[in-house]
Amino acid sequence: MPVLFWFFVVLLLLCALALLLIWPGRPSKAQLAPFARRCFAHRGLHTPDKAVPENSLPAFRRAVEAGYGIELDIQLSRDGAVVVFHDDTLDRVCGVHGRVDAFDLAALRGMKLCGTAEGIPLFTEVLEAVGGRVPLIVELKSGPRNRLLCEKALALLRQYQGPYCIESFDPRIVRWFKQHAPDLLRGQLSGPPRTFDTLPAVGGFILGNLMGDLICRPGFIAYDNKPKPLLVRLACRLGPARVVWTARDAADHVRLCRENDAIIFEFYRPDPTF
Repeated sequence: MPVLFWFFVVLLLLCALALLLIWPGRPSKAQLAPFARRCFAHRGLHTPDKAVPENSLPAFRRAVEAGYGIELDIQLSRDGAVVVFHDDTLDRVCGVHGRVDAFDLAALRGMKLCGTAEGIPLFTEVLEAVGGRVPLIVELKSGPRNRLLCEKALALLRQYQGPYCIESFDPRIVRWFKQHAPDLLRGQLSGPPRTFDTLPAVGGFILGNLMGDLICRPGFIAYDNKPKPLLVRLACRLGPARVVWTARDAADHVRLCRENDAIIFEFYRPDPTF
């Protein structure tokens, strides 16, 4: 056989493998309905001057009052409480050095967000404050106790009376929900490979090109508001809902509405639906 023949055979096999790896799920109309064509306040409706800090109860209440959906982040304290906080570490938001999961809940409750009087809320407190009035996108942060976080989050969400879905950068977390809550809309968060700069380059390439879809088959893809690699563009055409994070420019809003099924935004005030 000529070398050119084998080159095309190998190329075809690689293309088939890539397609298998990125193939997403497809949400049902019922799953997608509460979230479609909506704008979601990123970490609540917080303010650039941090007077209303991110992932705070006032930020969530402001989002509800404005009619926006809410995107928020959850992780575990050292003693297993589910708290609402984005960063792995407390340095940027609380001015305390150390990881969130290195502190018990009692210690976390004494810390303040962005120099305000607001503290780190429990997930249960946020659910109570929202009260089912707007849809929630709940991001689960990856850590050393992913299974425990998934179990606790699902238990709390099953008791909640309101629309919600989950997402994560970690396809293992998304897979857990595929296995244990297949009725629940789940999303794969991603961005260009440099988004995953704490991982080896190969890990960033895999996650930045949605090659973890094989194990979790997400119903939506939430991708950074940056140019998408070829494989990501292909995956987005294979049936999942498309969500963008994080929109910050009102002038770009019309384009984002045209290209996406939902928008995660901050620092401007779009219409709640589009």
